[in-house]
Amino acid sequence: VYPKSGSKLTNKTIKINQRKYPSAKGVVGIIGAGNFTSSTILPLLKRADAKIKCIVSSNGLSGTRLAKKYGIPKSSTDYKEIFKDDEIDSVIITTRHDTHAKFVLECLEMGKNTFVEKPLCLNLEELNKIESLLSSIKTPMLTVGFNRRFSPHLKLIKNSIGENSGPINISATMNAGHIPKDHWVQDFGLGGGRIIGEACHLIDALVFLTGSLVHSVCVNSLGNQSSIKTDNASIIIKFENGSNGIINYFSNGSKKYSKERLEVYSQNRTWTMDNYKKTELFGIKNFKNLKTKLDKGHSKQFENLIKKIREGGKPLIPISELMNVTKASFACIESIKTNKWIEIC
Repeated sequence: VYPKSGSKLTNKTIKINQRKYPSAKGVVGIIGAGNFTSSTILPLLKRADAKIKCIVSSNGLSGTRLAKKYGIPKSSTDYKEIFKDDEIDSVIITTRHDTHAKFVLECLEMGKNTFVEKPLCLNLEELNKIESLLSSIKTPMLTVGFNRRFSPHLKLIKNSIGENSGPINISATMNAGHIPKDHWVQDFGLGGGRIIGEACHLIDALVFLTGSLVHSVCVNSLGNQSSIKTDNASIIIKFENGSNGIINYFSNGSKKYSKERLEVYSQNRTWTMDNYKKTELFGIKNFKNLKTKLDKGHSKQFENLIKKIREGGKPLIPISELMNVTKASFACIESIKTNKWIEIC
């Protein structure tokens, strides 16, 4: 039985057919040339043998520098240059959070396969527009950068749990670290706050591991002030298949402690994952524990993305899960405001 919800996150829900997508050449244009693009995305795209034809940055300098470093033929300050190039069939968006929805909508309308770093968007109005557009077009493919589900650690746990485990319990903690209040990520209009902007990673990780969509959420934030706080919060999640999850997103912990930890409980077994470096299973003999360098799944995500674009087929991440995770992050904020359980419609 689900907990009685105080209210629902009301919005127009559109069922989007999980249709297959046609193959493409995988010629990429990138919108955004910040630190994450430079340090993570471009090196991994190069490793995945992606064909990058254009990079766009707001001032042009950072984009041009990266273009020279990675042999990208074109650098521009006008993102519409990507749309004018028929050879570019896929776009990667790594801009500030408040621009994501705008670029996603334009890229999809122009028929470009679209990958956007999290979050997909910042509010229901933007999400409804994306859902509506997806329901009216057959192509292209939309993907959000929920990389944790591609980590070998989470994949090992999911495979070990098995297909018919029934409901499971999951506890996940993100030792997020402090960000000043005046940072743009903390601004709900620019960054969406830290639950929408970052804790969405863990919501998606739990959706992946449970194999179920989120049914409802209830959130308690630290402190007694009436202002909306998303730096230190505990998120309780009820899943459609009866699984339970709790996400502790804290910014007041020690930097010396692990950034992320996860525990899964099912059928007298317990899995623990420490910061995407070590995974152990308790309850079954001869289970081979996993130890790696830090691997949050970024490399496998981009490898699979380029392969999926070239080969076609089903979306890299089901659209229903992208929408559900995004709605669940919005519901977390509504729960903080109302102090109630919020159902995901």
